[in-house]
Amino acid sequence: MTTSVSPSAEKSSQASLLVEQTRRRRAIVLLVLLVIAWGFNWVIAKMSLQYVTPVWVTALRLLPACALFFVLCLATGRLRVPVKADLPVIFSVGLLHMVGFSVLVSVGLQYLPAGKSIVLAYTSPLWVLPAAWFFLREPLTLRRLLGLLIGLSGIVLIMQPGQMDWSDSNIVLGHALVLAAALFWAISIVYGRAHKWVTPPFSLLPWQMLVGGLVQLALAWIIEGVPHIEWSLELFLLIGFNCLIGNGVAYWLMNLVSRDLPAGMVSMGLLGVPVIGLLCASVFLGETLGVPLLISAALIIVGIVLGTTASKKHT
Repeated sequence: MTTSVSPSAEKSSQASLLVEQTRRRRAIVLLVLLVIAWGFNWVIAKMSLQYVTPVWVTALRLLPACALFFVLCLATGRLRVPVKADLPVIFSVGLLHMVGFSVLVSVGLQYLPAGKSIVLAYTSPLWVLPAAWFFLREPLTLRRLLGLLIGLSGIVLIMQPGQMDWSDSNIVLGHALVLAAALFWAISIVYGRAHKWVTPPFSLLPWQMLVGGLVQLALAWIIEGVPHIEWSLELFLLIGFNCLIGNGVAYWLMNLVSRDLPAGMVSMGLLGVPVIGLLCASVFLGETLGVPLLISAALIIVGIVLGTTASKKHT
């Protein structure tokens, strides 16, 4: 027995499919823009350090972005007062990612090239693998273990411990700070997976930014004192880009992309950030893209792909 489909139902189905395809294509374009924005943002962050001390840089870009998100959420009716159950994820993201990751990277950028910093910082997904196995009991399969080992080999290659001047405390500190930043980000990711979200993530973002921005402001005041900033058009543009594009618009794009594309596609797409960052560092900062750096980046990206994409048996 066959069932007939009415012309109106068929047209409605086709219209829904067309809308879904349009949203998907738009999301792919937005993902590309997001990757470009975040990749170029590393160059902007490095250039900003010529004018402002590192912790103040993070505060100056996050607090205005926080105000922007409060206005955006209020204007779209998505502003929510956090419930008690979501306070842990507000503080975990605000403190671990927005303070721990951002501040450590900003300080580390003083001592390392932007290209090397972005590759080291984007090792976070590698650290998620053992942490998720230990805390969340996610299986550490042979595929994931292989990805972890390949990624770690890329880290060893980029650091070149045999050739590093261990007597230069700045170089050692720079590597340690950026790797520590990656660990903070990884811990934030693992907790985000375990948390039982009550409020939509986008509605919590301004509160996370508020926590992060206020703590950054306090740290900047305590560690670096009253800022002595000589404002210029270039500095205003650098901070403005970092704040509006690198933080505000980028987080907004991430929200749209995560809504309309599969998580696996988003994760793989974001691997383009260090690639764009390396290219921008070469073009705008004149950094040399040596063979070891490029091979290291490739190994880390391959390791992340293997480690974060499940085989058919573990989908």
